[in-house]
Amino acid sequence: MKLYYLAFSARGLALAQKLAGALGGEAVRCGGPVTLRGWTDEHFRTGAGLVYVGACGIAVRAVAPCLCSKETDPAVVAVDEQGTWAVPLLSGHLGGANALARAIGSVCGAQPVLTTATDAGGLFPIDDWARRQGCAVADVHKIKDVSAALLAGRTLRLYSDWPIAGTPPAGVALTADKAGCSAALTLTDPGPALWLAPRVLALGVGCRRGIPAAALEEALAALLEREKLCVKSICKVCTIDRKAGEPGLLAFCAAHGWPLETYTAARLAQAPGRFTPSAFVAQTVGVDNVCERAAVCGAEGGALLVGKQAGGGVTLALAARAFGPDWNWTE
Repeated sequence: MKLYYLAFSARGLALAQKLAGALGGEAVRCGGPVTLRGWTDEHFRTGAGLVYVGACGIAVRAVAPCLCSKETDPAVVAVDEQGTWAVPLLSGHLGGANALARAIGSVCGAQPVLTTATDAGGLFPIDDWARRQGCAVADVHKIKDVSAALLAGRTLRLYSDWPIAGTPPAGVALTADKAGCSAALTLTDPGPALWLAPRVLALGVGCRRGIPAAALEEALAALLEREKLCVKSICKVCTIDRKAGEPGLLAFCAAHGWPLETYTAARLAQAPGRFTPSAFVAQTVGVDNVCERAAVCGAEGGALLVGKQAGGGVTLALAARAFGPDWNWTE
């Protein structure tokens, strides 16, 4: 994540610059054109990590008007100017604030002050683990139920579509029963269990010229519902280079925060696998299929998961890149 540091004194700025030098990011001192409110508003909604080098109260008052949801709020950490304590104030697990506090501690010796219940109890933080493994939590409101069960001493039954390297932590047991699990690391809807959705899907898109973003949204919603997939598993959108400037496609990507990757017809023709051919598409763009081939290219040669779905001037396909989870949840 991109990191931003705000200090309030010369000593604080020196620490902020030290942290930025080690962990990356930009360090500034409050004053003149840099105001507490303006700096916070500018960076809060970028998905970045915000580090206030000063009192916790300053940080709390600064971010309070910006709070939106557990799922989207960024990591916020306060560090005292002496570099003694690093306090995650917001998004400790999903946003990575706990991990950021640990990283800050490794640079300046600050003690991370972790107040999330599972960390304080030495238990498995499933949402922190999901973030570390590159997964989204499809239904964030269910996290509290899983964590509460762990805190009550009950075993977390976890199902996974993939083998997980290493040894399960205390309180966690792998199960082959997807229907009866507490949480599931899977691409398809596990029902009532907490759904951890790996961000591994490349969405291949073909579309007619001038297609509106609404048509793409409608086509995607239908595909996801039919295949019981989570939109949060999609990590990028891929297509042929001649579609790179399509306003509707660009707006569609921007609405979801997805990068758009484009490929030449020659590159698409080299994609490994068997695809649904179209003589018309081949005559028009120089390759027999765009959406399936683009999806496979975006997934770095990964398997085609959902073949060509066509309708309303849109063709969509999904491919999954390789995924190898382990039991680590610290950086």
